[in-house]
Amino acid sequence: MGLRSTLVVIGGSAGCFKLLNTIITYLPTPEPAGKSIWRWRNISTSLAHSSLTGAWTVLCFYLQPQMVEDLISSHSSLSQSLVAVSTGYFIHDFLDVALNRSFKQSWEILLHHSVVISSFSLAVTSRLYLGFAVVSLLMEINSVFLHIRQLLLLSGQRNKLRTDSTASRPSAIYRLTTWLNLGTFLVFRVCTLGWMSRWLVANSERMPQYVLMMGTTGLSVISAVNIVLLYRLFKADILDNTHNTRKIQ
Repeated sequence: MGLRSTLVVIGGSAGCFKLLNTIITYLPTPEPAGKSIWRWRNISTSLAHSSLTGAWTVLCFYLQPQMVEDLISSHSSLSQSLVAVSTGYFIHDFLDVALNRSFKQSWEILLHHSVVISSFSLAVTSRLYLGFAVVSLLMEINSVFLHIRQLLLLSGQRNKLRTDSTASRPSAIYRLTTWLNLGTFLVFRVCTLGWMSRWLVANSERMPQYVLMMGTTGLSVISAVNIVLLYRLFKADILDNTHNTRKIQ
């Protein structure tokens, strides 16, 4: 795709995700999520993006496995379109979060999205490093389960009341989602970030200094965000649940 076509895809993607976000407003919403309707819309839209791009990323590598061997110059219309569509989503989500939440509540997300948008924009406009951008989108496979977990929490489906007491324990669907979320987090986030860091170091001499600095900064920010996220998930879904189970027993 040329520059004009790429910009059209990015703008069209941002518009489509905004439209989806608006449509979700008119769809049935679980009663417990009624108090957090903006979060329900935002996370539902994010789930649609993760589902789309996660499957699209796997398809890119399936149809063009040689892209792994050259993450700098190897690309296809499919991979360029994927990164352009994802860029449009992150632009939409950046604006949605910035306009609806305070900076104190959302600075981590805004920082993450700023790094992703700048990196992806460089890739789609220069048609370089698209393979590297596509590798990073493997993390969206985990985001599917991360967003499902958030929707379960918002809809009040985390806990199932016991019949013999007023105490509660995680429901079967929430427990399944928890383990799928943590498992895919380790595979598609931790391992992907580790592999990307290793690749960046090994190929540092092949990149201009500003690209190397952008890549290093971006990976550092995203790694830090994911370390904090993993800690929060582990504490909420493993440590706290274990503690609560012991109290019940």
